[in-house]
Amino acid sequence: MPINRNALLRYKTIDRMLKGGRQATLEELIDACSDALHDYNGYGDVSKRTIQNDIQEMRYSQALGYHAPIVVVDRKYYTYRDRNYSIMQMPVSKDDLMQLSEAVGLLKQMSSFQGFNEVDDVVNRLEDHVASMRYQVEPIIFLENNNRLKGLEYITPLHDAIMAQKVIKVTYMTFISEEPVTFSFSPYILKEFRNRWFVFGKRHDTPDRFIFNLALDRIEHITDAPKKEKYRTDKAFHPHSYFKNMIGVSRDFDSPVEHIVFEATPAQAPYNITKPLHDSQKVVERRDDGSVVFSIDVIVNYELERDLLGFGEGITVLSPSSLVERLKERLKKSIENYKKM
Repeated sequence: MPINRNALLRYKTIDRMLKGGRQATLEELIDACSDALHDYNGYGDVSKRTIQNDIQEMRYSQALGYHAPIVVVDRKYYTYRDRNYSIMQMPVSKDDLMQLSEAVGLLKQMSSFQGFNEVDDVVNRLEDHVASMRYQVEPIIFLENNNRLKGLEYITPLHDAIMAQKVIKVTYMTFISEEPVTFSFSPYILKEFRNRWFVFGKRHDTPDRFIFNLALDRIEHITDAPKKEKYRTDKAFHPHSYFKNMIGVSRDFDSPVEHIVFEATPAQAPYNITKPLHDSQKVVERRDDGSVVFSIDVIVNYELERDLLGFGEGITVLSPSSLVERLKERLKKSIENYKKM
């Protein structure tokens, strides 16, 4: 019998509470599973018997195939006998691999049709991953991954809220506040940028014209908002045009597009040619010494400045002057940090 979503979420929550040598009482497991289900569904009180049955299923169920080494310590604490065990490390069954192979094959056929060519990259990654599991070989495509990244558990409930156009209550901790704040939020889209996830939408406690982005790793809690709160749409928000003239995820409401000109050294220039900083990048001048002058038309934001500074001595920003001065100030502060050593 297929595992329903609520049961799978409870198994994953119990696994998270016990893996790595952690110990938890039955009451702590009940609370953790109730919180996880509440975050996902908006409701989810779990009984003592349910968690006890879940533990037995994880231990002995042939259908699940976990055979989880759950033991009781001091007649009170549950934990894994093998601190390295996790249900997330279970090998995929042959039947699952066959179904995955069939799904990848279907996606490959779809990607040949007009309008589906954007899934080619995803299909190639899936095909490589399934093949590596099926034939027990090393994968040939490696993706960036951060197993310690927080907030990934909110992707599914946020996705569901976006699809249902549902208002949610978000408890959020910014980098500059001392205490988390809670507000109603109408989510529009999810976006990944350099292995971090963000949700864009409207905060109900701010002027309606603003679009906000929330980093998922700073979200502390999500629940349903009261039914009386109406979902706020924005017909002027179009994701493709919103992100077209920017690098990253941050921008002010009225941020203008600026013409950025920068020079790359002879050693750096080939990298900027083969991997443009932005879709708008153009070659302005190729100089006799091998250096190259480029231009991009983008909104100036934190991510752009970080990228430009990340090239170190490889590039020099020539204009606009406001950006040049800001980068010079940041570089001076960086030099001062090293003078202290």
